[in-house]
Amino acid sequence: MRNVLSLSFIIGTRFFGLFIVLPVLSLYALELQGANDFLVGLLLGVYALMQMIFQVPFGALSDTIGRKKTLLLGLIIFIIGSLICSFADDIYTMLLGRALQGSGAIGAVATAMISDFINEENRSKAMAIMGSFIALSFAASMVISPVMSAHFGLSSLFDLSIALTALCILLLYTLVPQETCISHQNTKTPFLKLLKEKNLALMNFTNCMQKMLMNIAFLSIPIILVKHLGFSNDKLWLVYTVSMILGFIAMACAGALGEKKGLAKQILLLGVVFFIFSYLLFALVNTLSLFIIAVVIFFVAFNLHEPIMQSCASKFCKVNEKGKALGIFNAFGYFGSFLGGIIGGVFLHFNELEVLAFILAFLAFLWLCMLCFLKNPSEFQNLYLAPDTPVHLTEFSQNVGVIDIYKNSKNLVIKFDSKQTNKEILQSKL
Repeated sequence: MRNVLSLSFIIGTRFFGLFIVLPVLSLYALELQGANDFLVGLLLGVYALMQMIFQVPFGALSDTIGRKKTLLLGLIIFIIGSLICSFADDIYTMLLGRALQGSGAIGAVATAMISDFINEENRSKAMAIMGSFIALSFAASMVISPVMSAHFGLSSLFDLSIALTALCILLLYTLVPQETCISHQNTKTPFLKLLKEKNLALMNFTNCMQKMLMNIAFLSIPIILVKHLGFSNDKLWLVYTVSMILGFIAMACAGALGEKKGLAKQILLLGVVFFIFSYLLFALVNTLSLFIIAVVIFFVAFNLHEPIMQSCASKFCKVNEKGKALGIFNAFGYFGSFLGGIIGGVFLHFNELEVLAFILAFLAFLWLCMLCFLKNPSEFQNLYLAPDTPVHLTEFSQNVGVIDIYKNSKNLVIKFDSKQTNKEILQSKL
């Protein structure tokens, strides 16, 4: 559990570096030299673009040289980018810094490392802990960002990120042990085939849509509240705090029910329904109170998804491909964030946010229909045997229903589809 907590703190801190500037960046960035609406939208999206580009290389690198070395490299790159952002006084230098911040793409690496340490039955709990740290960083940034930037300026947010990232490096080499040794006989799946696998593709699209909606919301919510509805800039934290309290409740319910009750797929569908409802409200309402209700519903939807998405995605890939597969998964998420920044900036420039909200509600409806075809991850189960159990890994993997088979320091693990076989049948074939 210490491993999960340490790695969750590291990944939560990285998300904090993303979240901390989102609530105020669209307001403060317009004051930078050379800034305009489009460049501010690009500023929000460039971090995600670089994350999208480097998630797969970092994930694949971690499968080759190890998770810990790859994490260290990503954290150092993030610190360099944060330093550039801290000293930036024009939009182009800020863009360079945010691009470097995003180049240290370690999200998939940390998730894969947690998956290495934790068996699948407890993985949802571990991912929920990681999701809780992400949500805590999210909530903390919503409260800290408006207050801290108002008193100390935008650069102070990047300085705080630098200090916390340095702490992450210390934790990485004092609390996190070396990677678990895993042996298998799996062949390497071609990149395009991995990309086309139905369940992984649906999870990739889900991550893309969720992050796109989030970035568009962060770009538009503070501007609409402050400039269109007359809400005070220094009270934005109140809206975010209420939203995140209710979001935490939703996240706790999702984490508890997703694995124990086998309801991960249903929770994903419910979250999309809430996204649709929130964007319809964004499009239709023009009063402060109803707009804030829509904001709350949006954050509830976001937090319903957060504790289970990574866990679901990790269950649809083989043990030797977790770094690469989760890299692809995270890349789609950051591509969604990049799209959100660009699309939001364009519609904000033309003052057509109501039209955008209707479009997004319709896209979310299509997303809901597609998710109906996702296999419920709870149908995948594991048989744990002694590591010295005599079995030929390659031959046994040919049995009907067997998804994956590998050995770690504790067990021989046979992953199977419970709709096609069961533990008794598999044990009889040993």
